[in-house]
Amino acid sequence: MDYATIAKEVLEIEAEALLSSKERIGKNIEEAVDLIYGLKGKLIVTGVGKSGLVGSKIAATFASTGTPSFFIHPTEALHGDLGMIGKDDGVLAISYSGESEELIKILPHIKRFDIPLIGMSADPSSTLARYSDVFISIAVPKEACPLQAAPTASTTLTMALGDALAVCLMKKRDFKKEDFASFHPGGSLGKRLFVKVADLMRSKDLPVISEDTPLKEAIVAMSEGKLGNVLITDHQGRLKAVLSDGDLRRALMSEKFDLSKKAIEFASTNPKSIDDPSMLASDALRLIERYKIQLLVVVDEEEKVRGVLHIHDLVEAGIK
Repeated sequence: MDYATIAKEVLEIEAEALLSSKERIGKNIEEAVDLIYGLKGKLIVTGVGKSGLVGSKIAATFASTGTPSFFIHPTEALHGDLGMIGKDDGVLAISYSGESEELIKILPHIKRFDIPLIGMSADPSSTLARYSDVFISIAVPKEACPLQAAPTASTTLTMALGDALAVCLMKKRDFKKEDFASFHPGGSLGKRLFVKVADLMRSKDLPVISEDTPLKEAIVAMSEGKLGNVLITDHQGRLKAVLSDGDLRRALMSEKFDLSKKAIEFASTNPKSIDDPSMLASDALRLIERYKIQLLVVVDEEEKVRGVLHIHDLVEAGIK
């Protein structure tokens, strides 16, 4: 059996479902967007079975893109969760047939409180469609399932239309990446936009030595500091150089190598530093990558050491 061909056919069927729906997009989408945008409360998404699973994802997408939303199962709604729907809320109900028993039972109660309803169904004459203030068709030419039983193309289309509504609302709200990051502080974008150098830099027990310190003592300080680097300062505490493990390896290969010599003679005397700990950690990472270093020193306005930011700290924090 040629499974690659079968997989391609599935993709073609689902792609056809999306493209055929594209031709039906019209005023109903605008009405749905305006309805959701005008809500003073939340958008409640509901559905049964596969429609419910897709609806849960749609609610999550709305919630993360600026539209307060959550999912309620119709059965739970009938047993108390209807109280979670307020008078300022709206409902997005999903049922391919438009006749799912559990869903249909809650519609009169939703309309009794004059709560606006967006219905997503394949049948414009269904009970769900008749109750809806705005109707969105999720009809597909056929399912990808060879038995025409399991929701496949129809669930793909439903999810895509949910995405389309969410994106339309993002545009209407002028939702920016900073807004997205606010809802995803633990995600990579949130970390790039909010985590600062001050949040990650080390400021205690730093391996700092004076410019007169011999190389032998510098090696001990490097080992104890566990940063692979030693910071060298002048007698006023201002940063003068950084001795890295790379500098130390090069020193070992040098004819001038002498443990009694000053460590600064083998160090990098033009260390990379910043004086603004409020700098985004992602910007600091770009500096580290540009200069091909492992350590960025944070200094004050007098060039005195305040802390260090190691590339390992950035990696562990998920800054990429």
